[in-house]
Amino acid sequence: MPVNEEARTTRPARLKRPFRMVFTARSGGASASPYESFNLAEHVGDDPAAVAANRQRLRELLRLDEIVWMEQLHTNNVTVVGGPRSAPVEATDALVTATEGLALGVLVADCTPVLLADPEARVVAAAHAGRLGARNGIVPATVEAMCDLGARPERLQVLLGPAASGRHYEVPAEMAADVEDHLPGSRTTTEKGTPGIDVRAGLIRQLMGLGVTAIQADPRCTIEDTTFFSYRREGTTGRQAGLIWLEEQTDNDR
Repeated sequence: MPVNEEARTTRPARLKRPFRMVFTARSGGASASPYESFNLAEHVGDDPAAVAANRQRLRELLRLDEIVWMEQLHTNNVTVVGGPRSAPVEATDALVTATEGLALGVLVADCTPVLLADPEARVVAAAHAGRLGARNGIVPATVEAMCDLGARPERLQVLLGPAASGRHYEVPAEMAADVEDHLPGSRTTTEKGTPGIDVRAGLIRQLMGLGVTAIQADPRCTIEDTTFFSYRREGTTGRQAGLIWLEEQTDNDR
């Protein structure tokens, strides 16, 4: 299972790695076509046993006891979680926690997975920023919820994962204009010369407007890169994941 990991932090000397960020790809799992093979989503029609096996493998590889998932509905709802959940958190598109060792997961197949961390306040978040969620403010709502727990925008470390790029994300001109009105910087022209949306570009501009400057974006396009699931390319398909969690402190770290 290919796993791409990033950890960007102004970390205190007492703790080598305050948080971890990971993105998965589509290979190395148990799912059969059209979900082959490392599908992590339960809601797309895949064999539940295969999804369970994939999620178990993910936890084992990353040495995680629990991953909290969401019932993602393209809302701007944010939920703060303090412990494991037996089921996905209902009707939410971002999770925030200050609990060590509790991983937060976001599922995507063209939408932008957004991972955020304040290493000083020890608060992390995972957000699902599709076209609608990004348009309706899921990322500012996530930052606000993190700040309620002691985070500060200027300390945030943000990583945007693989997603549909503006080169290939075609939409009607009216839709591109509407998203641009709510998420400035997102409207673009595709390589075909048609109206398009670059959600990551809009989110970067939005984050900078909030005072966040430590922003990194994986430039890979899920529509053109077949190492990732893509709903726009395939229709019926699986989902990859972005995950973030706080490393647990030892007595020597405190």
